[in-house]
Amino acid sequence: MSPIRFLPNFRVSSHFLVCWIVLSCFPGFISSAIVTLDSVQIFKTHEWLEKPTFYFQCQGENMTVIPDVKKTHVLYTFKGEESWQPLTEIAVKKCKRCGFYEKDSIKSDDVFDEWEFCLSDFIASDGKYVHFKNKEFNATFLCPECIPLQKASDHTTGSHNGGKGVHLVLVIMVSALVSIVSVLAVVAVYKYWQKRKREQDQARFLKLFEDGDDIEDELAL
Repeated sequence: MSPIRFLPNFRVSSHFLVCWIVLSCFPGFISSAIVTLDSVQIFKTHEWLEKPTFYFQCQGENMTVIPDVKKTHVLYTFKGEESWQPLTEIAVKKCKRCGFYEKDSIKSDDVFDEWEFCLSDFIASDGKYVHFKNKEFNATFLCPECIPLQKASDHTTGSHNGGKGVHLVLVIMVSALVSIVSVLAVVAVYKYWQKRKREQDQARFLKLFEDGDDIEDELAL
């Protein structure tokens, strides 16, 4: 069993600050975060013939055997630097099916619990997430990058939605401008047609007078 180790608060805070700066400046630079096991306590074992082999596994990934965990009702704490760490990497927008298991020498491996493991589970300010299964185990996971990664993702999504709103406004404004220009063009063409029609009518009217004068002159002769 590893000794209980309490990390100084300033180390977690500085780690959080660095991650937040990087993710805020480059939101698309990092798409996943590393998760380690901070502590675990099992309340029972399923293997009766030999010491239990306790492991963590996500669907489609290799199992991670946690060799220290052998006894029930003992709190095992870890530094995150063990040879079998980290447990997994978790993506921004995609959960994964994970669980704790115990190897069984006779039949299929026993399941302590399976659940959807998501980045959004890490809501504590210290980047920790506690998963408890009644009469089975109590585990604490650590992911300092998860919170700033979520905030950066939300900021990017908000900016994207804001961009969509601006684009929609521009489309509406351009459509309105095109409609106004079209109406003005139609009005201008109509007025020009009316003006040309009046000019043609006046020209025909004057021509009639000129023709009448010519007839009178011929009769006078």
